[in-house]
Amino acid sequence: MLHPSYTDLMKVVNNDVEQGEAPVVNSRYSIVMATAKRARQIIGGEEPLVDTRQTKPLSIAIEELNQAKIKITHEE
Repeated sequence: MLHPSYTDLMKVVNNDVEQGEAPVVNSRYSIVMATAKRARQIIGGEEPLVDTRQTKPLSIAIEELNQAKIKITHEE
């Protein structure tokens, strides 16, 4: 089981959205794509933004998102 859950991650990402605005993320797909992109950056040599026991790039990316160290933005 994935900890934190997708719904928990979606709450973290959408935390700064004000009442009446569209959420930044409204699907699991967006969470998966964002964490996969960040994991590729970590594999490419970027330093993790969190101190963690995790060694897998995807686990590190999920932890970064959960701690709000990275942000998901709308691409236009």
